[in-house]
Amino acid sequence: MKLNGLKPAKGSVKSNFRRGRGQGSGGGGTATRGHKGAQSRSGHSSKRGFEGGQMPLQRRLPKFGFKNINRVEYRGINLDAIQSLVEKLKVTEITCDTLIKNGLASKNDQVKILGRGELKSKVDVKVQAFTATAKAAIEAKGGVATQVK
Repeated sequence: MKLNGLKPAKGSVKSNFRRGRGQGSGGGGTATRGHKGAQSRSGHSSKRGFEGGQMPLQRRLPKFGFKNINRVEYRGINLDAIQSLVEKLKVTEITCDTLIKNGLASKNDQVKILGRGELKSKVDVKVQAFTATAKAAIEAKGGVATQVK
């Protein structure tokens, strides 16, 4: 086998169909666009969701629900993640900066400590929010749960 002998499999490559090149080409006249109407004309593009005059799906379906513009999104971090961080770094105080440096939160996140897992050591935590179980678990070990803004 040589490079100059390579060619595609028989029937796999078709020649381009040249539309609008006279009646003898088979694709002349209307250039396979049919007769009249918006789609036969150049520059036609339909609206998004247009269904040919039928009532579009987004208008047939009812509206429901709402988005609360005052909702605060928190990045949830569980107690077991806090415990593993304490064991890894040997720290007694955890702040948002500590969590950001260790990849548990990003710089624009509001952080909330959640109650899953067990805390084995005393640790002071300073973040934006706590669940009741998480706060109780931190304080039961002698730590302090401080809310910051």
